[in-house]
Amino acid sequence: MRILILNGPNLNLLGKREPGIYGSQTFEEFFGTLQEKFKDIELAYYQSNIEGELITKIQEADGAFEGVILNAGAYTHTSIGIGDAIKAVAVPVVEVHISNTFGREEFRHQSYISPNAKGVILGFGLQSYVIAIQSFL
Repeated sequence: MRILILNGPNLNLLGKREPGIYGSQTFEEFFGTLQEKFKDIELAYYQSNIEGELITKIQEADGAFEGVILNAGAYTHTSIGIGDAIKAVAVPVVEVHISNTFGREEFRHQSYISPNAKGVILGFGLQSYVIAIQSFL
């Protein structure tokens, strides 16, 4: 099984950015933990602050991966294009958020990803990614 993890804007700052919300571990450190925990799964990781690059990766994942785990960051609440890309591909996408977006600012309660996602996992810190991987097993 091949799973692609896609992280959107500012998630390259994990470990530095608002550690009270996002924790103190970088995603690269955590990705190594995921690879160790899920040795039988081929995990790929890509992060971009650019909306179009995330859309391209979603399109490229179709037929190349059995699943995509997407934390679109702030694009979750603004990107109709990312939502449309998910709708256009057959590969299932699980939407993930480190924080509970419903416990934060009201604008974070809207998702253009959720209507087209296989499921949504939020509020469990980095463990949200573990739960998402397990959802594909």
